[in-house]
Amino acid sequence: MENTKKPDIREQVLQKGLSFPSDRELVMLVLGSGTKRVPVEKLSARVISALDEANRETIVPKLLEINGIGTGKALAIAAAIELGRRKTCHLQAVIRHPKDLVPYIKHYSMQPKEHFICATLNGAHELIQIRVVSIGTVNRTLIHPREIFGEALVEHAAAIIVCHNHPSGNCDPSPEDIETTQTLLKAAKIIGVPLLDHIIINRDTYFSFLEHALLFTG
Repeated sequence: MENTKKPDIREQVLQKGLSFPSDRELVMLVLGSGTKRVPVEKLSARVISALDEANRETIVPKLLEINGIGTGKALAIAAAIELGRRKTCHLQAVIRHPKDLVPYIKHYSMQPKEHFICATLNGAHELIQIRVVSIGTVNRTLIHPREIFGEALVEHAAAIIVCHNHPSGNCDPSPEDIETTQTLLKAAKIIGVPLLDHIIINRDTYFSFLEHALLFTG
């Protein structure tokens, strides 16, 4: 008889993506395995029940009450939840002024290479997404308007803000930064998705093209 073994959750996620599994199955991925007495399926169900009753301060103690969950697994689950919170805390934040975006991108200032980032906004100026468009060398990154506006159009963005870090520590825009901004402004006018600002960040401060009246196309 032909072997019709059902793929395990890891194989299914690799094939279908992380949006495919249920919450319980996501926990199974974090746990990796169960114990001799408690299979991972049952253990993950107990974890979900504990998480439904816990808040941020009590997650680890609640998990440690579960038979089969030791310190390592409890911390791994709590860390996964905290990382997810940090990575999505910006969603739907209202950006009244372009500089309001800075707290959500500040961590990129620690990167040793330039990261060019695009933030998309809806009609209410709520953040839709923050994504890295490209990663450059120590002092240069290359971007193209299609990389910026392609995803913005897919997300039905009403506007965008672009930003990048300067690993050198100097926030002043380079001639290439100004040229890139002018190119994006021209593309924004054609495509109909306004570019609200180009922000350059370092560990201590930021430079806003809008605040310095540099949003022009030459």
